[in-house]
Formats: sequence, C-alpha cells, structure tokens
Amino acid sequence: MRKLLFAFLNISKFFRSIRLSLSGKTEDDIYNERIVSGKSWDEYCDQLKLAGTNLKASGTPQDAFSQAEGVRYLTRLTRVSLEAFVEYADPSFPIFKRMVHETVKMGADNPDNYYFNAQISGEFEYKIIGKRNTAHYIGFFTQNGNYGTTGGLSPCGALEGKDLILEADGSFEIILSKEKKGKNWLKLEDETGMVMVRQTFLNRFEEVPAEITIENLNGKKSPDAITPKLIDEGLKMAAMFVAGAPILFTRWAKGFKKHANTLPQFDPKVSNAAGGDANIIYYHSYWNLKEDEALVITVKPPACDSWNFQLNNYWMESLDYRYHTICISKGTAEYEPDGSIKIIVAHKNPELKNWLNTCDHLEGTMCWRWYRLEKEGTEIQPTCEVVKWNSLK
Repeated sequence: MRKLLFAFLNISKFFRSIRLSLSGKTEDDIYNERIVSGKSWDEYCDQLKLAGTNLKASGTPQDAFSQAEGVRYLTRLTRVSLEAFVEYADPSFPIFKRMVHETVKMGADNPDNYYFNAQISGEFEYKIIGKRNTAHYIGFFTQNGNYGTTGGLSPCGALEGKDLILEADGSFEIILSKEKKGKNWLKLEDETGMVMVRQTFLNRFEEVPAEITIENLNGKKSPDAITPKLIDEGLKMAAMFVAGAPILFTRWAKGFKKHANTLPQFDPKVSNAAGGDANIIYYHSYWNLKEDEALVITVKPPACDSWNFQLNNYWMESLDYRYHTICISKGTAEYEPDGSIKIIVAHKNPELKNWLNTCDHLEGTMCWRWYRLEKEGTEIQPTCEVVKWNSLK
C-alpha cells in the first residue's frame, strides 16, 4: 500500500511538472507566489482551525476540563510541529530534537522513554555520533514516511543497544545509508523520512540518557538559507500533523472505551504503523472510575527486559509525570514475595504501595508494555478489577 501511495505521488509530481512546463512557470515560481501572496499562511491557519473539529468528534468528552486539555493538546502539537517541519525540517542538515517530552505528548507517550527525532532523507547518508551513558536501553530506528504525512510511519532499519559497538570510553558512531557501511549501521530507503532514538529507563530518576548528534556525510557545516519551498511545504506538513494526530488517537481512545477497565492486547500491526517499537507488546485500553472507586491491576511479570504501565488522559497524553506518580516500571515497582505486583489506580492515596495518581481525572486511556520478552509468546495479560476505595484499607 505504501509503495502504491509513493508511486501515485510520483505520478502526480510528474503531471504537475508537465502543467508547470506548459504554463512557463517553475515550481520555485509557484512557491514564491504562494509565500508573497500570503496563501501559504492563510491555508495553514485554515487547517489549524479545522483541526479544532477533532475536539468535537463522536465519543470525545465534552466537559469543560477535558475540552481545556484538548485545546492545550492542539497548542502543544502546533508548537512541536512548527519546530519539526519548519524550524528543523531540512534533511540535508538534520538536528536531533525531542518531539515528545514533558510538555508535548501524544499517542500514550511513555514517561520512561526519552525520545529523539531528526528529519532525514534517503537522498543522503548520515553519521550519528554519541556517548552511551547509563540509560537501561537504547535503540535507533529509521522510519519511512513522517508524522505529517497521510501514509503514516512504517519501520525501515533498526539498531539496538545490545548490537551497538562501543569504544572504550562508551562513545560510538553509526552510519545511516542504503548499503551497509561501518561497524554500526542503520538502514535507509528512498522513502525514509525520520530517524528516531528511543531510550528506556528502569528508573528515570537515576539514569542518564545518551548524548547524540547527527551530521550529513556530505560535509555540510551549516544549514542553507531558508527558501519559499521549505516554508510552504513545512507549513503544509505542520498543519497535516496538527490535524492528523488527533484524528488517529481520538479514534483509538473511542475504541478503547469498548473494553474499559480491562487491558487486552493491542494489534501489533496497528502500533507498528503508528511508529511503535516492534519489540514491545502493547496493551492499550480505557479507565473510568467514580470518586469512590479504584482499579486494581495484578500480574506476575514474565521474563523480559523491562515493562511499564501508565495513565493518560482521553487525548492519549500521559498525565503529568513531573509532579505526580502516574506510571510504574520494572525498576520502580514494589513486588510481592512471589514476584507478582499489585498496582492501584485511584483518585486518593490509599497509603499502599504501587499507587498511581489519576490527577483529578475521572477517565482516560492507559497502556501496559512488555519489552523484549526473553521467550516469545510468554506475555501475560494483566488482571483488572474495579473495587470500592474503602475496601483497599
């Protein structure tokens, strides 16, 4: 399907070039006209306004609190999309940025992950230079497509920390190219549009993320001057991102309501298409608790590299983990003598271990992850039970 999409886009570009040729104009002429006339900016603003209709989509909560979070969600997406597709959009001079972090959230962003993204292209070759530091896990991934495209994301290349060859001081270099090169290599294809670095902490309060930079191997030391084309196309991508991300994730949230307060396994094909890690088994769902209720989750974790569980709002933004305990992981959980765990999701602190704070929310989405099982097929579905808060004592 993706190859057909790119073939269609290439055919469209071909016929557009013919029309331009017949009109006596070049593509640069069109970009210049769109910028000078204000059409680029007008269309961007129109698309942003249209993105607001996502907040009124079927199934979305219409109370003032949830809608205020929804508006903030759109402002966050607007901010990060302009950075990604306008400010740092040149694939010939990429820069690693945190597209998801403490104040920009989407798609059940993981508080125990530290994400880096850079815009790249299959037209070039690149080198990543870094120092490993102490994050429990690190993985490098190239993705075909981009967050701002209608085709979504699909996996291309992967290089995980266990396969990363380090120097004695913990430093490393990775070559990104279509053909294999160097000690550490990450695959590129014609359609590649992004390189993503995921770091996972067992305890994010104690571990230090890797230091990384990326450079184009053509030797360019500074970015080119901006062009009307860069701004026009960047605004289009940014607008598509702000409009498209909420469509995808509010549709997911609406679907999760069908199995509220349980944790069924999520379809890996769907998560991979949205940029998920193929080595993680996801359990996405919905929670909905009255003021006097709590959700008790019990499980005995299988042998795996790590696991974590988190609470999100309806828009699939993780709750504010800077100031509240809204997630728990293999490295931070308190275990029972038999190795099992019991997690308590509640509005008030029951003074019991493994309590997660709902942060004034009565409902939202949630996500459980098993990372890199030691033995395939040993994943366990956590057991969920809604109880009265008073019964926890």
